[in-house]
Amino acid sequence: MNAPEFTLTAGPTMASDRVRAALGSPVLFDYDPVFLERFNDLERKLGVLLHTEKDVVLMQGEAVLGLEAVARGLTTRGTKWLNLVSGVYASWFGDDLRALGAEVVTYEVPFDEALDPEQVRRLLAEHPDVERVSLVHSETPSGIENPLREIGEVVHAHGALLVADVVSAFGGCEVRVDDWHVDLCVAGPQKCLAGPPGMSLVVVGPRAWAAMEANPDAPRGSFLSLLDWKTRWVDSDRTAFLFTPSVSDVNGVAAAVDELIDSGGIDAAIARHELAGRATRAGVKALGLELWAKDERYAANCVTAVRCPEGVTTAQVLAHVREHYGVMLSKGYGVLATRLFRLGHMGPAARSLYPLVAVTALGQGLADLGVEVDVGAGAAAVAATISAGRAAVVS
Repeated sequence: MNAPEFTLTAGPTMASDRVRAALGSPVLFDYDPVFLERFNDLERKLGVLLHTEKDVVLMQGEAVLGLEAVARGLTTRGTKWLNLVSGVYASWFGDDLRALGAEVVTYEVPFDEALDPEQVRRLLAEHPDVERVSLVHSETPSGIENPLREIGEVVHAHGALLVADVVSAFGGCEVRVDDWHVDLCVAGPQKCLAGPPGMSLVVVGPRAWAAMEANPDAPRGSFLSLLDWKTRWVDSDRTAFLFTPSVSDVNGVAAAVDELIDSGGIDAAIARHELAGRATRAGVKALGLELWAKDERYAANCVTAVRCPEGVTTAQVLAHVREHYGVMLSKGYGVLATRLFRLGHMGPAARSLYPLVAVTALGQGLADLGVEVDVGAGAAAVAATISAGRAAVVS
């Protein structure tokens, strides 16, 4: 089986020539001054892009590693969490907390809706002893973006720690860690940043460090220990690694960050993703299909979720599109696997006419399989939205 010509999925996304070249660069000794400077420089730049002066920790493992480290660092038996669930990943995080012995209050909305900050306020009033609040900013399995800023204000007023999964949001949605009162967050390099998978970009603030230090069950001497990173790296001049870092992954992520900065910075990247999302949604609706998000105001910038029409299956459609048009799209994930398609517009796929490729490939694939869609109208809607958006930027 040949590789697809276009990977327009929910991530990992396509990597640029610059990132691929960095991944193939020489593997330096991890204590070589060049590599140490690159590692420290990457931490500094990530802090700027995430609008934070908190500590940035580069854990060596895909973002689930970082999320598990966070859960274990902040949880002992009886720790009371409010877990805000609008999708598969937030639900999984709650399961992990319960397995660790936490008392978990769950606020869950249907997976085609966004979280309501006022409901969060009411639940915190009902449970004044909640110590931690967790949410996913952008749920890629359902293409929903939650109002992190507003929820951050609510949680800050209550006094609990706010933990945010910004894995797919970072680089494509606005994320202001300090201004939005986020105490701890985990970002991923393989989504909108368009770097390689394999690292957890973790931001930890003073209140989160203090909570971990007060937790007798926080991991120590472990791959999952954030406290080890604090004592042996953050507080020790950042010159002695806990273990051998993945040199090639660091090179690739550093290249992705530099490319984002050189392409206009974080605000320009967010604008590209916002336009790509808007164009993709316009195309999907013009095809005659239904967006998964009930309210388009909460549709994510990074991925567009589309309800699967009757008469076909997600697996059938995606296999056909890949085989006949060389385009790899995503189906839903977990409980949503058979209910929706996901068209990714992250990183390089947020540029130029990639949304046109995704919408046209999906539309033509559905038409081939007997679903009534208007492929021409879908393509025209994407092109018109992109043209108008680019004209607005130029003017």
